[in-house]
Amino acid sequence: MTRVALLWHMHQPFYEDLATGDHVLPWVRFHAMKDYWGMVALLREFPTVKATFNLVPSLLVQLESFAGERARDRHLELSLKPAEALSDDERAFCIKEFFHAHRPRMIDPYPRYAELLARREQSNGVGLSVRSQVSHFSIEDIRDLQVWHKLAWIDPYYFERDERIGALVAKGRRFTEEDKMTLRAVELELLRRVIPEYRDAAARGQIEISTSPFYHPILPLLCDTDVYLRTHPSSRMPRERFRHPEDASQQLSNAVALHERLFGRQPIGLWPSEGSVSDAMVPLVAAAGFQWMATDEEILGKSIAREFTRDRDGNVENPEALYRSYRVGRDAQVSCGFRDHTLSDLIGFTYASWNPEAAADNFVQRLADAGARYAARTNGGEATIFVILDGENAWEHYEGQGRPFLRALYKRLGTHASLKTVTMAEACAAPKDTLPSIFPGSWINADFYIWIGHPDDQRAWSQLADARRTLESAAGVAPEALARAWEELLIAEGSDWFWWYGDDHSSDHDLVFDELFRRHVRNIYRAIDVPAPEELFVSNITTRPPATDIVAPSGFIHPVIDGEITSYFEWIGAGSVDVAPVGDAMHEVSARDAIVSAIDFGFDLTNLYVKVAGAAPMRDVIRGDQQLSVNFLRPEGCRIVVSGADGTVRAQMVDRPRGLANGASRSCPDIKVAIGQVLELQVPFHCLGVTKESTVAFLVAVNRNAAEVEHHPRHQPIEVQVPDERFPSRNWTA
Repeated sequence: MTRVALLWHMHQPFYEDLATGDHVLPWVRFHAMKDYWGMVALLREFPTVKATFNLVPSLLVQLESFAGERARDRHLELSLKPAEALSDDERAFCIKEFFHAHRPRMIDPYPRYAELLARREQSNGVGLSVRSQVSHFSIEDIRDLQVWHKLAWIDPYYFERDERIGALVAKGRRFTEEDKMTLRAVELELLRRVIPEYRDAAARGQIEISTSPFYHPILPLLCDTDVYLRTHPSSRMPRERFRHPEDASQQLSNAVALHERLFGRQPIGLWPSEGSVSDAMVPLVAAAGFQWMATDEEILGKSIAREFTRDRDGNVENPEALYRSYRVGRDAQVSCGFRDHTLSDLIGFTYASWNPEAAADNFVQRLADAGARYAARTNGGEATIFVILDGENAWEHYEGQGRPFLRALYKRLGTHASLKTVTMAEACAAPKDTLPSIFPGSWINADFYIWIGHPDDQRAWSQLADARRTLESAAGVAPEALARAWEELLIAEGSDWFWWYGDDHSSDHDLVFDELFRRHVRNIYRAIDVPAPEELFVSNITTRPPATDIVAPSGFIHPVIDGEITSYFEWIGAGSVDVAPVGDAMHEVSARDAIVSAIDFGFDLTNLYVKVAGAAPMRDVIRGDQQLSVNFLRPEGCRIVVSGADGTVRAQMVDRPRGLANGASRSCPDIKVAIGQVLELQVPFHCLGVTKESTVAFLVAVNRNAAEVEHHPRHQPIEVQVPDERFPSRNWTA
C-alpha cells in the first residue's frame, strides 16, 4: 500500500495597518468566500479521504476580524455603499479595483461582468485616466460592478445549490441595493463557517491542521541572514546582519497559542514559511513542541548529496530516498517530509488546462506507479509520497474553481486498491533515517534569493535591522506602546513583503506591499516616539521605479505667507505634485478623507516655500491632534512640524539636520507659517544648513495622534537644488 500525504497550504500576509485599522487588500475575505471553507467542506463528500491543511496564523486572525465585522476594508466598504452615494473618486476606485479576478474563469463566463470590463478596457485604449472613465459608467453600471466583483468569488457549492446566489446569477444585471445586502449575507455566512468547518473536520479525524510561524517569516533568515551566503557566497548583503533566533521562537510560540485557542489543541505539525529550513531553526521548532515539519525534495537532495533525477515522464528514478520521512537534527530532532516537486506542481500549474477526469486519472496513475517503483527497489517497502502545495491560488485557473478536478481526484483516492491517504502526522511518524544536518534553503530553488538576493530585499532587511536595534534600546515607553512596537516588528518580518521586491516577482500591487512593509516599520518608531528614518518614506522598489507626476519649479517665487491665495501670480513659477489618490490602493485607504489635494513648492535665493491645499480649508485640517510635517531626506534627519492646537499656529523644527552645527537653533525662529484656506510655509535655507547647489529632498505628511495618515509624494521625494542668481535665466523659455 502506498501512502499519500496531501497538504494544502492556506496563507495570506497581514494586510492590516495597526495604526489605522485598515485592511489594505481584500484577499483574505475573497479567498474565504471561495476557497477556505469550500476546500475542507468538500471532504464531507469523501469520508475515507484524509488530508492536512496548513492554516497560517496571519490569515486566521484576519479571518476572525472579517467574520466578526470588525475589519475595516476599503474594498468592502465601497462594495456596500449605495451606488448613487459614491463620490467620483470612490467610483474611480471601484472601476480600478473591482476587476481583480482571473478573466477566463471568473469574468468572461458572466456576460455583464465581461461587458463592464470591456468598457473599462475601451476607455483605457483611448488613453482615459481612471478618474476620466467615471463618466462612462452609469450608477447602474457601478452597482452591477459592486455585485459582480464579489459574486464571482462565491464558492462553487453556493453557485450550484444556494437559491440566493442562483437568483443573483440568473438576474445578471440591474441589481438593487437589496441584492447587495443579500450577497453580503452570503458573504458573512461563508466567513463565519470557515474556522468551525476545519474544527469539525479535525474532530472527526479526517484532517490534520498544521500551522506556520505567525506572520509567515523566513525562519532561517530571522535566525541569521548570513545563512544566505551558503548558496551565494559572493552576494552583497544588508548593511547590518540580522541575527535574532529569539524572534523566530516568538513567531512559533505565538502560532501555537493561536492554534490552541481556535482549535482546542496544540499543533504538532509545522509548514515552515515557504518550506524554508536550516540547522539553526530545527531546535527552535522542536522546542516549540512540533513533531514534524516539511520542505522540498531539492533540500533533501542537497542534504544527502544526491540529485533526484527523473525519466522523460517525470518519474523519480531513485524513489527509495525521497518517499519516506526523516528525523532531522542532532540533539533536538524533528521528523521531516519532503514534497515531490513534480507531482505537487502538476496540480498547482499544469492540470488546470486538462479535462478534470483525465487530470485525476493521470495523477492517480502517477502515484500508483511511483509506489510500485518504490516497492520494487525496497523489496516490498511501503512508499510515503508527500504532495504539498498552495491550497487557494491555483483554483482560479481551473474549470469550476477546481471542484470537478478535486471531486474526481478524491473519488479515485478514496477507492483505490493500492493508495491510502494519510495525514502528515501519520506520514512522518517513526522515521528510520536521520539527517544530522539539513541544507539551508526553501521550496523555491533550494535557496533564499527571492527574500534577500536583490538590492531591494537587502535594503528592506537593513531597515528591519535598524528598527529592531532602535526598539531594543527604547526606554521610558509605556508597556502597551512597547508591545505594539514589537508586534509591528514581527509583522514586518513576514516573507511576503520581500517576495514582491526585486526582479523575480511582480503584481499589480507591488507598490502596496512596499508601502505596507515600510508603514509597519515606521509604526515601530512611532510606537516608541522616535522619528522614523527618512528612507522609510521612499519606495524600496528600484526595478520598476513608480512614476510620480512632479513638475519642477521654473522660476523664483515670492509668496506672501498668509494662508490665502493673495494673488494669482504669487505661486507662478512654482513646482507642483499630483497627489490624486486614484491608482494606488494603499493611498486610497490612507487618504480616504482627501486631506491633501495639492502641493506647490518653490524658492527664491534664501528660502524654500511650500503650499498645501486640501479638500477642506487647511485651517480646519491642522488643528487639535492633527498635524502636518515636512520630512527631509536631504538634509538627513530634519523634520518640521506644523500644528494648530489652541488656535495657535506654529512651525517647529523638531529634528535638526544631522551635521548642523551644535550651536544652531533647534527651533529656527525664522521659519514662517500661516494657515487659512491653504497652508503656506517659508523655510530659510540656513535653517536646513544647506548652501547653493545643495540638493534638498522632502515629503509632506499628515499625522493624527502621532500616527501618519498620508504622505506625498507617495513613492519618491520632492527634490530641488538650492538656486543661485542664474536660475531664472537658465529656466527661461521664449
